Amino acid sequence: MAAAGAVATDIEVVRGKRAALFFAAVAIVLGLPLWWKTTETYRAPLPYSQISGLNALQLRLKVPVTVVFTRDSVPLDDQGKLPFTVVHEREIPLKYKMKIKCRFQKNYRRALDHEEEALSLGNVQEAEAVLAQPEKQVEGSLTVYVISEHSSLLPQDMMSYIGPERTAVVRGIMHREAFNIIGRRIIQVAQAMSLTEDVLAAALADHLREDKWSSDKRRPLKSSLGYEITFSLLNPDPKSHDVHWDIEGAVQRYVQPFLNALSAAGNFSVDSQILYYAMLGVNPRFDPASSSYYLATHSLPHVINPVESRLGSSAASLYPVLNFLLYVPELAHSPLYIQDKDGAPVATNAFHSPRWGGIMVYNVDPKAYNASERPVRVEVDMVRVMEVFLAQLRLLFGIAYPQVPPKCLLSGPKSEGLMTWELDRLLWARSVENLATATTTLTSLAQLLGKISNIVIKDDVASEVYRAVAAVQKAAEELASGHLSSAFAASQEAVTSSERAFFDPSLLHLLYFPDDQKFAIYIPLFLPMAVPILLSLVKIFLETRKSWKKPEKID
Repeated sequence: MAAAGAVATDIEVVRGKRAALFFAAVAIVLGLPLWWKTTETYRAPLPYSQISGLNALQLRLKVPVTVVFTRDSVPLDDQGKLPFTVVHEREIPLKYKMKIKCRFQKNYRRALDHEEEALSLGNVQEAEAVLAQPEKQVEGSLTVYVISEHSSLLPQDMMSYIGPERTAVVRGIMHREAFNIIGRRIIQVAQAMSLTEDVLAAALADHLREDKWSSDKRRPLKSSLGYEITFSLLNPDPKSHDVHWDIEGAVQRYVQPFLNALSAAGNFSVDSQILYYAMLGVNPRFDPASSSYYLATHSLPHVINPVESRLGSSAASLYPVLNFLLYVPELAHSPLYIQDKDGAPVATNAFHSPRWGGIMVYNVDPKAYNASERPVRVEVDMVRVMEVFLAQLRLLFGIAYPQVPPKCLLSGPKSEGLMTWELDRLLWARSVENLATATTTLTSLAQLLGKISNIVIKDDVASEVYRAVAAVQKAAEELASGHLSSAFAASQEAVTSSERAFFDPSLLHLLYFPDDQKFAIYIPLFLPMAVPILLSLVKIFLETRKSWKKPEKID
């Protein structure tokens, strides 16, 4: 009986060991992988290597330039060498990680018969009217006509001319180095009409280190898919002034043609409003010498904040808002003038704030106060007002007049207020700005996702990242090929996709999930199950080890 009980006990011990080993094996082989798989953070693969390569991206901005030579523009020996192509490439010296090179590809050829006839007319405007074929000119391309050294097409003291379209005129020279001399003149004109260091510095102002000139370049608006423009009439004293302005007619006559010409850079919406009892928030100072009031330069920044709270236009806007304010001063502070840094009155009686808009002070004619009736009816001269606002609008979009070469005649803008090559220059700058913004956004996103492993990367976020990287590469290729329109469209897609991925709400769900919270969740679950299994395994290990050390009996 005792032997049978001992055998039964041994069987129970072996069965307990096998059960403990079975539970441990199930927990390790099946339980842990299943738990790991069901609780892991889903992270779709991203092109980290391609994103890191964007930091070393080199942009080559190709500007196709067609150079047309008339009969007497260069010596006969040089005319026999036509046609041929010359490439001029130089690096833009900017303190930025992205290297930018500007490539002017000059295609030299002889003038056709109708071009010879047009360039032999009395003045350059008539020649432009005959040569004007804007539908055949590609965005970003230029055409330079080289005329005779003694041609009367330009004034004798002028060596070159820049027109409102994508055309220019340069005087030739009878010299053995004619092509080299004319080539340098063409490069100067082409740079003024397309890409300069200042234009690109203004576009990359937010990405460059602050220095002595970049702060002045932060005036233009950032690139966006759309813009909202609001014209506001501020009448702080409606008891004294009954102000009337034909803003609808002025927008249709002056603003809308300009925006239509600028439509390639984005979508625009225009609205207007009248605000009564809206004060500037700064008390003007009285000047006894002129019996007028004035706003000093240092007080102008304090004018915007009190007025901006009354505008309310940027609260629900998805796009940047430009505010243009026409302020009619109250009777107690009339007339009111804006002074510059030297204390002299500003000719336009207006000022603008970078990336915000502009304010113009409109004084009422003092003769209107001779009448005893109040309020005085005030008819606003919209021509004078829109001249100021359109000039400010050009500055806010970074469309400044170029620095032309010496002895260069610059044509006035077209009726729309915008030259065709100015739009091309804006698209060049916006394309580079978009690529810089998309590259910075993608790099920041990759660094964030690499450092924080808890963030979920969904498939739609990954697809946006892949789409943004492909758009950046496509835009760079289109810029190198000289296809400005498609390059700008690709750069916009790159910015849109990169920001859509960066600001996706799913990236924030597990952004702040510290390790102590993980322990607080998993310890109550695993500890009651793991302790008995671990103790059983330890006991089995110790008994097995003891049995190995026990000496065997030898008869």
